[in-house]
Amino acid sequence: MQTLEYYQKEFISFLEEQEYIKEPRNLYDPVSYILNLGGKRLRPVLTLIAAELFGSDSKKALPAAMAVEVFHNFSLLHDDIMDDAPLRRGKPTVHEKWDVNTGILSGDVMLINSYEHLEGYNPDILKKLFLLFNRTAVEVCEGQQYDVDFETRNDVSIEEYLKMIEYKTSVLIGAALKMGAIVAGAPEDQQDLIYDFGRNLGIAFQLQDDYLDAFGDPEVFGKQVAGDIIENKKTYLYLKALELANAEDKDALQQLFESHPENPDEKVKKAKHIFSTSSSDKATQEAIKQFTEKAFESLNKVEAPAAGKQLLKAMGRNLMERTN
Repeated sequence: MQTLEYYQKEFISFLEEQEYIKEPRNLYDPVSYILNLGGKRLRPVLTLIAAELFGSDSKKALPAAMAVEVFHNFSLLHDDIMDDAPLRRGKPTVHEKWDVNTGILSGDVMLINSYEHLEGYNPDILKKLFLLFNRTAVEVCEGQQYDVDFETRNDVSIEEYLKMIEYKTSVLIGAALKMGAIVAGAPEDQQDLIYDFGRNLGIAFQLQDDYLDAFGDPEVFGKQVAGDIIENKKTYLYLKALELANAEDKDALQQLFESHPENPDEKVKKAKHIFSTSSSDKATQEAIKQFTEKAFESLNKVEAPAAGKQLLKAMGRNLMERTN
């Protein structure tokens, strides 16, 4: 096994070799633009690591890793349109830099292109990759719809919320790892274990994001702190506070999350106070710990060299200990 930085460089070099300078330029320039905005490249790197974990050369997994990265960025492009987001990784979103119609069409071609990257694998591997990729793509869309539906619902349960973040975020992390295992020809039970590792780690990652949005350090968080509170998003923190808070605080929190004040500072302060007094903040941290432990339980059962498993464990710990 190599270092995390090695796999990142390997993938970025492969990404830079891809040809997106073609006609019509207004279709393909946005594709090149969003793919080169940067980011951690977490998902494709996991595909490469999983391939080597199960005894393959990571280079054989590069097309699968590219499929994952293109699909992920396609989903971000369309999410940005749905959210009317002005920025992505500190740069103008595609629909802002071009227009909404261009963003929709460029996203469509990215989805198709993600499948094209898998075409070079032999039929047996290709079928397994397609079945997993298809299921994952559908679940990501379902997760996005749940997220949209929750904006107008006042009866969202914690179980529903966990299902939403599992579909919207964590299934693609699990799939990225399992695709590397498929390319390496790992046994099905091992593929499932590495998938479960990624799926549970992805849930923990999103819960950590929820927590940091409210309680992260503004100097290091990297985006607007308390954005979820300002936008009335029903995160795990909010739902757990409704479960744990006394009747008075519960009513106050619900009223806060129906308001849109011009200056949201007091709203944010009151919401965070209820999160703390109800111990929702501690319950969220405990849930993060539980899902991380579930992830590591699956990883421990994987039959692979200890060095590779240690690399994945270190990545998991870093994700959970992050401050941005």
